[in-house]
Order: sequence, then C-alpha cells, then structure tokens
Amino acid sequence: MSVGIWTFALEGKKPAEIRDAALEVEDLGFDTLWFGEAYGREAFTQAAVLLAATTRLRVATGIAQTSWREPAAAAGAERLLDQAYPGRFVHGLGGHRVGKRPVAAIRDYLTALDEALDEPAPTRVIAALGPRMLEVARDHADGAHPYFVPVSHTAFARSVLGPGKFLAVEQAVTFDPALAREHVGLYVKYAPHHQANLRRLGFTDDEQAAAAPRLVDAIVAVGEDAIAARVQAQLDAGADHVCLQVLTGNDDLPLAEWRALKGVVSGIAG
Repeated sequence: MSVGIWTFALEGKKPAEIRDAALEVEDLGFDTLWFGEAYGREAFTQAAVLLAATTRLRVATGIAQTSWREPAAAAGAERLLDQAYPGRFVHGLGGHRVGKRPVAAIRDYLTALDEALDEPAPTRVIAALGPRMLEVARDHADGAHPYFVPVSHTAFARSVLGPGKFLAVEQAVTFDPALAREHVGLYVKYAPHHQANLRRLGFTDDEQAAAAPRLVDAIVAVGEDAIAARVQAQLDAGADHVCLQVLTGNDDLPLAEWRALKGVVSGIAG
C-alpha cells in the first residue's frame, strides 16, 4: 500500500501507548507512520521507540526540526537508526535556522549531513513547497514531503522533482466537515509560508481569510468517498506515497478513524 498515517497525536502519550499505536498502524497494513516534531518530544528518540515496537513499518519524521540540532548530531542519529532498522527510517527534515534564508539553510544543512556521514544515508525528504525548495529536494535529497497541499501542488511538485525522486504528500482527512474548515483557517492565519504557497496555486487572500469552501475542499477530504478519491488523485498527480492526517478536534489517538481508513483506501492503486 502506498498510503501511510501522519499524526501529531503521539505527542504527550506514554511510551506504551505510542508502541501500541505503531503496532496498530502496522497491523492495519499502512506502510509508514509519520509524526511531527513540534511540542518538545525529540524526533529521533521517538522514531527509535516506534521502530523497536514494530517489525515492518517504516517510521518517518515529518518533520525533524533542523533548528533543534546540528547536522553532525542528526547524521549520527540517522546512522544508528539505519543500521539498527535497515530501510525502515525516513528522515523528513525542515524548519528555519536563525540568520539564514530558508532555501540556503536547508541546502547547507543537507550538505553538512553528507559531510558528517561516511556511509550511505537513509532516505531523506525535505519539507518543500515552492519551486526553489523543491529544486533543493531534487538536487540534494531523495525527495520532498509537502504538507497542507492540494492535488494541484502535487502535480507541480512532480514537474519540478522529475522522475525518480520520492514524493510523500501529507493529506488531511476527516469525517466531520466543521473540522475541515477549522483546520484550514488555523494554517492560513498563522503560517505565512502556506499562505504564499496557496497564493501561487491561485487561492486569493480573500479566500484564505474566509477559509472559503473551494480552499477547504482542496486541502481536506471529508468522508469516505472523498478520502478514497483524493488519495487516488494525489497518486495520479505524481505522489509516490500519501500519508493521511486524521482531523478529530482533540489530542486522542484516532484509532477508530485509522481502522476506518483501512477500508476506505484498501482499493487504492499504488
């Protein structure tokens, strides 16, 4: 299956809970579990816990913050995880480093990772939205991990990356239409880089400010039929992998929703 799970819900949970959650995702047949690094839980340590709890599941940081660790530290963590769990760790990275322009900062960080690692690296993908960052993903990494993007962005990203680069797209989904508008409204209010990306894709400032239906529909798939259709559309547009983030309106692990998604995406052509 070329579909995974993306979640913030592991944050703050006890180790036993996140182990059980990873096992659930693996047993359901999803191939990758993605998690963010935003609230203080260290990404590589958490990845190690999740990898140790499972046997087949790939574990991906989405994303590990480059501003939280120097490249040499990240390279050492990459090396150990890849040696211990060959082929199962994906290093998604991004974020802003003080005093540097984002594109140059990520390019320099990737170069420093290569210099610190004297052996083949695990898969690396970067948080890339605009054309210049996608070019860095193409030229200095294994691919890109766009977040909060419509299908039109996936087609654009593939055109920049070209063939052979890994494109792993986050896709927000929900079974509650009210949560879709809330999710979009939050990001367009507080995330200027997402505002700029949506503007490039033809969504006006007025549409963003109002969380207009056209925008909400493009970002979030609501209901079983729409979710299945959206995953297929993302794959058809050039994604190699789609990771589903379930919006629930709370911080609980969305186990019931993950189970429901198995049936929704079971017929997707990878």
